[in-house]
Amino acid sequence: MKQFSNINNYDLAERTAKFGENIIVFCRTISQDVINRPIISQLIRSATSIGANYMEATAASSKKDFTNKIFICKKETQETKHWLRMIAKCVPEETNRIKELWLECHEFNLIFQKITSTIRNKSEH
Repeated sequence: MKQFSNINNYDLAERTAKFGENIIVFCRTISQDVINRPIISQLIRSATSIGANYMEATAASSKKDFTNKIFICKKETQETKHWLRMIAKCVPEETNRIKELWLECHEFNLIFQKITSTIRNKSEH
């Protein structure tokens, strides 16, 4: 049996939770002011919501419920990418770290888009 060097890359629940944790850790390093305080708050809410909604999707009571929760995950990734862009303007010295977080979030967006597209295609056939 082939072993993966980082099995967590394939565990979406763990990966989305770790992403939320990484956002929290990153936000704790930012010196808050009147401009970035609400952006940081919004960023934390949307980023941690990705994993929370994914957990709800995995416990869904129906296919419709699952689809709805995955779609919310996709929406939250879009929102998180927006807030990462805004925080990059607030703390330009953190651009490299923000880019890493943005890329991870973008990968989530692609994953959730694929899941919703697959569901949609199956229901059309």
